[in-house]
Amino acid sequence: MNIYGYVRVSSNDQNEERQMIALRETEVPAKNIFMDKRSGKDFDRPNYKKLVKS
Repeated sequence: MNIYGYVRVSSNDQNEERQMIALRETEVPAKNIFMDKRSGKDFDRPNYKKLVKS
């Protein structure tokens, strides 16, 4: 069974580290973590789309 994780922050000045730490603690492999720095106003999130295709 593969485990995947997704991290999103709204802007480049926000820090995604807390979310990354939580995923590492649940032993999500680094290669299976996808991250986007995009606004929540729309769903144009390239790495989320890659995750869904995985």
